[in-house]
Amino acid sequence: MATFTLNGVETTLDADPNMPLLWALREKAGLTGTKFGCGLAQCGACTVHLDGVPVRSCQTFVGDVEGAEVVTVEGAEGPVAEAVRAAWVALDVPQCGYCQSGQILAAVALLSETPKPSDADIDGALDGNLCRCATYHRIRAAIHDAASRLEA
Repeated sequence: MATFTLNGVETTLDADPNMPLLWALREKAGLTGTKFGCGLAQCGACTVHLDGVPVRSCQTFVGDVEGAEVVTVEGAEGPVAEAVRAAWVALDVPQCGYCQSGQILAAVALLSETPKPSDADIDGALDGNLCRCATYHRIRAAIHDAASRLEA
């Protein structure tokens, strides 16, 4: 059992402390936006924010989030998240969409820290977030577009 803030709401999940957060979010909390990709923290499909930092929920355990704040793609909100979502739609970023929750949360974290990222900043922040459809050029363009939206 763990008590933590999930998408802004204090939540207690009845889950083994050694259960990966990914499965607790999907199976116990019913939040299926976070995806299982590799189970090895190598693909980024399971990215969530833990106390504002992007982490791989497949290798983060329920016991690790006691008292922490967890944000999933369903709960990402505020000007940066809205700008990222708007850019994703405007530039038609997803192809299959499977990796997009992790890509979006990585982009939100990047733009929260670096409001005007360079291509190198984007590549570094999203390194390890794999896209099976190779829409990396659209992802990068959407991040630049979101940064422009935030400036306006």
